[in-house]
Amino acid sequence: MHVAVAGNIGAGKTTLTKLLAKHFNWEPQLEDVVDNPYLDDFYNQMERWSFNLQVYFLNSRFRQVLQIRQSGKDIIQDRTIYEDAHIFAPNLHAMGLMTNRDFENYRSLFDLMESLVQGPDLLIYLRSTIPNLVSQIHKRGRDYENSISIDYLSRLNERYEAWIHGYDKGKLLIIDVDNLDFVANPEDLGFIINKIDAEINGLF
Repeated sequence: MHVAVAGNIGAGKTTLTKLLAKHFNWEPQLEDVVDNPYLDDFYNQMERWSFNLQVYFLNSRFRQVLQIRQSGKDIIQDRTIYEDAHIFAPNLHAMGLMTNRDFENYRSLFDLMESLVQGPDLLIYLRSTIPNLVSQIHKRGRDYENSISIDYLSRLNERYEAWIHGYDKGKLLIIDVDNLDFVANPEDLGFIINKIDAEINGLF
């Protein structure tokens, strides 16, 4: 089974992915943030590095999805291939931070990859307001995230909501995370686990 966790920067995807992997005995597939050679450059000079960064993510996630399907294991994935193509790349393009030529090239590459992969069996979308995202981002204190603006997060949130509204790749579970603390409060984690159990048991 393939479960994926989606959500804006700071929504709690990686943390929840690890907690759910432990609870359900799923294998976690985490986002390649530490080894990503473009992230620092991108946040310092978005226009120059946006295409490189997005192609890196696309390649990384395409490989992940192929490995997930081939492995035959129960896997939970931190962020999906769709978020890059429907949210991050179009947002950079709309903000004038990715050229038309690069964006068309990127879209063509994604369309080809998408034709070769299946969506996850269950997508968990972590919905959050901007103040909550900002608070979480500050709390974790990653240097390269210090320059992320509220405007940038807001644009991403709008695109996330639009994408989720039309999502049709498989089962979808939406969780509002603003008033949940699934790290410190076991009841909050239990609430999410119960919802996932209900979705999974309805899958088969």
